[in-house]
Amino acid sequence: MNKRMISYLLSLLLLIGNSLSSCSFNEGWVKEKKDAVATPPVLIGKSVAAFDYFNYKGEDDYYKDNNLTDESSFYNAILPGWYSDPSVCSNGEDYFLVTSTFVYYPGVPLFHSKDLINWTQVGHVLDRPSQLANFQGQGTSGGIFAPAISYNPHNKTYYMITTNVGAGNFFVKTQDPFGSWSEPIYLPEVGGIDPSFFFDEDGRAYIVNNDGMDGKELYDGHRSIRIREFDPATDKTIGDWKMLVNGGVNLAEKPIWIEGPHMYKINGKYFLMAAEGGTGPDHREVIFSGDSPMGVFTPWDKNPILTQKYLPADRPNPITCAGHADLIQTKEGDWWAVFLACRPINNQFENLGRETFIIPVKWSGDGFPYMTQGEDLIPMILKRKGVTRAENTTFGNFERNDHFNASTLGMEWITLRAPATDLYSLTDNVGCLTLKCSDIQASEKKTPAFVARRVQHHKFECVTKMYFDPADEKDQAGVLLYKDDTHQYFLSVNDTNEQRTVSLEKISDTGSEFLAKDVIDGKNASIQFKVVSRGLSFDFYYATEADKWKMLCENIDAGYLSTAQTGGFTGTTIGMYAMKNN
Repeated sequence: MNKRMISYLLSLLLLIGNSLSSCSFNEGWVKEKKDAVATPPVLIGKSVAAFDYFNYKGEDDYYKDNNLTDESSFYNAILPGWYSDPSVCSNGEDYFLVTSTFVYYPGVPLFHSKDLINWTQVGHVLDRPSQLANFQGQGTSGGIFAPAISYNPHNKTYYMITTNVGAGNFFVKTQDPFGSWSEPIYLPEVGGIDPSFFFDEDGRAYIVNNDGMDGKELYDGHRSIRIREFDPATDKTIGDWKMLVNGGVNLAEKPIWIEGPHMYKINGKYFLMAAEGGTGPDHREVIFSGDSPMGVFTPWDKNPILTQKYLPADRPNPITCAGHADLIQTKEGDWWAVFLACRPINNQFENLGRETFIIPVKWSGDGFPYMTQGEDLIPMILKRKGVTRAENTTFGNFERNDHFNASTLGMEWITLRAPATDLYSLTDNVGCLTLKCSDIQASEKKTPAFVARRVQHHKFECVTKMYFDPADEKDQAGVLLYKDDTHQYFLSVNDTNEQRTVSLEKISDTGSEFLAKDVIDGKNASIQFKVVSRGLSFDFYYATEADKWKMLCENIDAGYLSTAQTGGFTGTTIGMYAMKNN
């Protein structure tokens, strides 16, 4: 009987005994009684932190003040928090959606729905190291850009094509999206970023992508949209590329960053849709039409078809930066679009990153699809007739609590640049996530002992309980709020001068600054941490007795972790972290 089976059987017995609300330990720990929080177990093994649970709870005011009363209504964003660059496809019955992950692992979360509203994550497309080139040395906004998912009905195969910034454009494929996807097939002849497949009705296939101008750029951000034919039988491109779009809708206006292209054939007409204007407030979606995939494409005279750039910045509950869309026709025949956008709090900043939104598609008199025109607002609440909202949704104020009783991490958990399985364990101490204190710190472009989840609300509360016995003054463990390599807050415990200290550090490109410190009485191995976001600020708490919270510090600037201050393409993550402070 192997170690995993032994751990599983022990976990089952503990569950029957109703004692899994706290860790049950192997020979490295002294077992804790369920009600003995004040006298926690003594850690025999050193340089290890074990987390009993991690609770995340959304507390956004908008959801409290605007209840959904109709069973067909739902909130935008449908995937709140950092789920950027959405792409969607359908086999006629099921819908599948993917988003970017950059240097986080696993890569490209895969969501499934039967109705476009109720989504469930069913896995990750890139779920093993062999599918991902080495991310070591890449910044947080490197890695995997803008995945595009497509279904080819001619061979009943799903394709996901994307850019790996460090290695180039590639695709993977499968006939069972709930199962395993292939090894990557790289396309060195396809340059630039943001490739996507188009499978035509006649069985022919194409790849459209963003690329440069072969040394002929007229201004910074001058890009093109190109197309190549693709052979699904050989998984290779055919012939030379052709430029379909030079710069954007109107080259005279010097549009920047034409990207994220998708091609469709609708009612006998070919449409090429792409984003312009960068990913900031000028972001917008535009559309072109043509008579063939390799033909001439002409922009619609009422572009853009989706944007919020014309709206006043001081509007309530603003949705900004809308663009990078993908269209999908439902099995009922209507059309919808998924896209990315941001929700800055109080019109100031957002820590959530670029989120996944959805909106119904309208059709103009001359046959063009569009989502907004002029000053149309993207709605925060929508309704899809005939669809019943599920009890557990991906939107609104929800609560997630993980007691780490499974043998593998839940799908919401991610690590940086690699699986990090050599740094964490779910079986060493049954019912706990165990982290080794690693020499790698989260400020390095490597893989630290950091297991994180996305922040999905402006206002939220996170609580965890940690067992920790530092080997020396270098060992440090706790909760990390992470935006990128140089913007972090670390709530932690370590031993200094024969005292146990709980502290909050602000981590920047110049190093670490202590914002608060408290000395803890005694050397109990357990401590609770609580992080409360009030939108514009964070409060940090700890407890050495069950839920008897002490304020460590309050009103810590949340804007420090915002995209407005840091730049980059990701949102904030929060999770468990252990390291050696060298």
